[in-house]
Amino acid sequence: MKLFRPVLAQMKLRSAYRSLLPLALAIPLSLTAEMSAQTSTLAATPPMGWNSWNHFAGRVTDQDVRNAADALVSTGMRDAGYIYVNIDDTWQGERDAQGNIQSNAKFPDMKALADYVHSKGLKIGIYSSPGPLTCGRYAGSYGHEQQDAATYAKWGFDYLKYDMCSFGPIVRQESNGDPQKAQQIIQAAYDKMHRALVATGRPIVFSLCQYGVDKPWEWAPALGGNLWRTTGDINATYDRMTLIGFSQAGLSKYAGPGHWNDPDMLEVGNGRLTPDENITHMSLWVLLAAPLLAGNDLSQMTPATLAILTNKEAIAIDQDPLGVQGDRVSEVGPVEIWSKRLQNGDVAVGLFNRNGNELPITLPLSEVGFPNGAKARDIWQAKDLGTLQGNYTVEVPSHGAVLLRLSH
Repeated sequence: MKLFRPVLAQMKLRSAYRSLLPLALAIPLSLTAEMSAQTSTLAATPPMGWNSWNHFAGRVTDQDVRNAADALVSTGMRDAGYIYVNIDDTWQGERDAQGNIQSNAKFPDMKALADYVHSKGLKIGIYSSPGPLTCGRYAGSYGHEQQDAATYAKWGFDYLKYDMCSFGPIVRQESNGDPQKAQQIIQAAYDKMHRALVATGRPIVFSLCQYGVDKPWEWAPALGGNLWRTTGDINATYDRMTLIGFSQAGLSKYAGPGHWNDPDMLEVGNGRLTPDENITHMSLWVLLAAPLLAGNDLSQMTPATLAILTNKEAIAIDQDPLGVQGDRVSEVGPVEIWSKRLQNGDVAVGLFNRNGNELPITLPLSEVGFPNGAKARDIWQAKDLGTLQGNYTVEVPSHGAVLLRLSH
C-alpha cells in the first residue's frame, strides 16, 4: 500500500497521542498470558491465502471477495493451504453516532460476507490503519482501536492487516524529530491494537505493515505481531520482486512459528512476469518462509500460474513445521544460492540466475551441510536426481531458479 500524504493539520493530535501511552491501564493485566498464548498459537506456519489489493486495488467489492472464495475452492488452492481471503483497503464507510465503523456500499453486509467465506472452509481478513485515515483516505482506527477490534470480531474476521498510512504525520509531529520517541509512538500504536484484538477473545492474526521502517523484526514479535512487512510495496516486475526478495538476507533469525518476516504479497500471475520469473518468485518466497498471499485474478488464472501456486512440494518447504527462514549461502555476480533447514534434517536449496542469459550454476554440497553427498529432488521438475556427490551443476534459465530438496 502506498504511503499516505500528510493529513488534516487541525486534528487534535496531542490528546489522541496521549491515549496511546497508558496501555497498561487500558487493558487488564490478566490478559498478558492470554496475549502470549494467542500470538504463539496463531500463524504457527506462514499464513497462506489471497489479498484483494494487487489485482483489484480500490475497486474491490463484496462480490469480488465471494468470487475469490469460490475460486480458492474450485481451483484446489484452498486444499493446497490458501485459506485466508483478505480484504484490503477501501471497504470502510462512515462511523455511526457511537463511533462504530460501518462498511460502505460496496460491502453491504460484512457479517454475511464473513459467514459466506467461512461456509467455504476459509477464513477472512480485513484492513485498517493506526492513523485517522487509511492509505486510500478511508476511515482508519485512530482513537477507535477497541471499538474497531470488537467490530471485526463481531463480524467474524480472522485476520487484520494494520497499515501505517496516515499515522506517519502524527508520529513526526509528536516525536519532534526524536527518532527514539518516534519509534516508541509507533510501537505503542501497534501494541494498542494488538491488546484490543486479544480483548475480543477471538483469535485474529495480526499483520503489521509499516514497510520495514525502524526494523520491525526486532520489536514486532513482542507486540503480538504474527507477521510484519520488511520492505516497501512489491509490484509485478522482476526488478522489484527480486530487489525485495533478495534483500531479506540476514533476517532469518527473527522469524519462527507465530512470527514471520513478510516481504509482501505474491505477484505470481500478475503483470508481465515470465514463467521463469514466476518460478523465481515462488522459489524465493518459500525459502524465506514468507506468508504466501496470492494477489492475482483467480478467475483468469492460467494453468501454469495455478501449477506454480499449488505446487505441493514447494508449499511444503514454506510451511515446514520447523519454522526456519532460509538465508543466502553465496552470491557471485548474478548467481545466488540460498538454503533453508527443514524438519528431519532435510535442506531446501535455491539456485538463482539473475543474469539475462542462461547460466550453469554449481552447488557445492558441503556448503549446504552435505559433505558426504545427498539424495536430491528437483521440485519444479518433480524429478528425483538420485544421490549427488561433491558438486552439482545445472543449467538455469535467465531470471530462473532451480529448487532442490536434499536429504541424507
